[in-house]
Amino acid sequence: MSSIPSSSGSANGHNVHTNGIKSHASSEAGQSSEQQMDGSQSLDYPTNGFVQPPYQNHHNEDIVNHLYHAGFQTGNYADTILHVHQNVYRLHAIILSRSPFLAHLMSTSPQTSAQRAIYVHLEQEPEVTQEGFAIALGYLYSAISLNLIRPDNARAVLAAGCLLGGMDDLCRYAYEACRQSINVETIGAWVQFIDSIPTSDGTTTPDLPKTSIFGLYAQRLRDDVFHFLVDTLPEVLEVHQSPPESSSSGPGGRDVLLQIYARVPFEMFKTAVESPSFRLDPSGSDQARFKFAKEVIEIRKRGIARGAEETVVLAFGGGNYGGSSVHITRKMRKRPLWKVNA
Repeated sequence: MSSIPSSSGSANGHNVHTNGIKSHASSEAGQSSEQQMDGSQSLDYPTNGFVQPPYQNHHNEDIVNHLYHAGFQTGNYADTILHVHQNVYRLHAIILSRSPFLAHLMSTSPQTSAQRAIYVHLEQEPEVTQEGFAIALGYLYSAISLNLIRPDNARAVLAAGCLLGGMDDLCRYAYEACRQSINVETIGAWVQFIDSIPTSDGTTTPDLPKTSIFGLYAQRLRDDVFHFLVDTLPEVLEVHQSPPESSSSGPGGRDVLLQIYARVPFEMFKTAVESPSFRLDPSGSDQARFKFAKEVIEIRKRGIARGAEETVVLAFGGGNYGGSSVHITRKMRKRPLWKVNA
């Protein structure tokens, strides 16, 4: 009695069903081998100028559009219920498995009914907003979600994309939107954000644990903000130019720069002003940075530096003959000790 080999493979002891259709790759490989043995032309070469049928791209777009509108937006034929931010999504496990984070949740969540229920807890991730998560979730179904990214939600989308994983293109797109949104009006908020995320070496305040889901993008954003403060901002505000004779039109560029640096955390303030790349006059002199630092420190005494003593010195000599450099230091003021008479 002869045995007929099965056309289906096996994985983890189970037969792999292919809906009665061989894979596209294996079919092409088989046809190519047969034709080459017969001496005919290989299918690796174009036929009549077409590498693939001309209708294939349009057909694929129709499928993706159907998945997004009927699957994601409407939730038809859903087999998975996802709970997040007091919202309920009716979704599909085969699509959600594109995300390593959601695939892990599905594999570790017990299924007690026809529909699996999974819960995403984001209480410790304030950067992942409801809108950002929804856009990243929709990206699992279709790239049309990229059209929903705006400067005001890009950071939340980036956070959600990094959390879910498996969507590098979305993260790169959202990151680029974040980078382009850094300007004079938003730099204050970006500085606060950078100060709130842990540094690349993992150092954080012991009693205030912080988490960051941005991964490598955290350092990229930190570098972008610092580059804007040091290189771009003086150019945009035109501080190199002489101040106008009349200031009736509003604060000048130098005044705006002073106010921005007056609110910058000390380490970033120190590193920026000490950098020779921070040019406040056409020659980029240390004297101009020293004078600027003194003015900023006077403003910081009444605000962010209250309770600390910040000083700046212009050091001459050192490693280079005749050279100079700017140094900024900070120390906490000691509380006065009161003598108690016995």
